[in-house]
Amino acid sequence: MGTLLMVSLTALGALFAQEEVPPRWRPDSLGMAVLSVIIFTVIGIVASLAGFKLWDRFTPGNLEEEICKKQNIAAAILGAAIILGICIIVAAAMIG
Repeated sequence: MGTLLMVSLTALGALFAQEEVPPRWRPDSLGMAVLSVIIFTVIGIVASLAGFKLWDRFTPGNLEEEICKKQNIAAAILGAAIILGICIIVAAAMIG
């Protein structure tokens, strides 16, 4: 019984053991830092706009028309919340 318990605890410990994390890339000059900020900004803007368009496509109604043509404030707040949520997800993915 004791041997079975030890084997189970060893297997459980191996299951939850953390692997070594590889080092992250860091810019080594100001130019590389500025370039990475520009690249990540473009990726973030494209991803947030694509997410908004997908949300608008798969939900009933036309959110863009409600905001632009009908000037619906509630729809604008909903659109802002959608874009902000997508931006938070993109930022978390970029940070790692």
